[in-house]
Amino acid sequence: MLANTVEDSWRQTHLGRLLGHAMRRFDERVLALMAGNVEVPLTLSNLAARAQVSAAHVHITRHLALAGSRLTELAAAAGMSKQAMGDLVDQCEAWGLVARGPDPLDARARLVRFTPTGLAWLQAFRDAVAQAEAEFRSAVGDEVATVVALGLEAYAA
Repeated sequence: MLANTVEDSWRQTHLGRLLGHAMRRFDERVLALMAGNVEVPLTLSNLAARAQVSAAHVHITRHLALAGSRLTELAAAAGMSKQAMGDLVDQCEAWGLVARGPDPLDARARLVRFTPTGLAWLQAFRDAVAQAEAEFRSAVGDEVATVVALGLEAYAA
């Protein structure tokens, strides 16, 4: 058997798996911080605390332009299908985070925009990301955190 003759621990420790675990941990921490943020409307805080808001919903928070975005643009930026992004936008619209409206440049198109509640959510996201990054720096040290950030920026480019 191959597993008995070849060292196979690499399957658990390769870079892709470590990056995936780190991203999930970071996103979970960001959502936990947002759930505890008193500036977030209580309904949204409760949704986040009960794990109703997932990392998938964070895609909208990350990718929605402040001036608004078309659904196809959002989907492309998040690396998702238009249908999957449409489902997320529907949920976020029901929660009051975003609203669909006319595109001033194309009467046939619709733009997704943050609502005032969504902008408060975006600020809570910004605060949570800053705190999670500070916690990462504290855990691994400033030099390692800087090298990791530079390496990931170079790799993602």
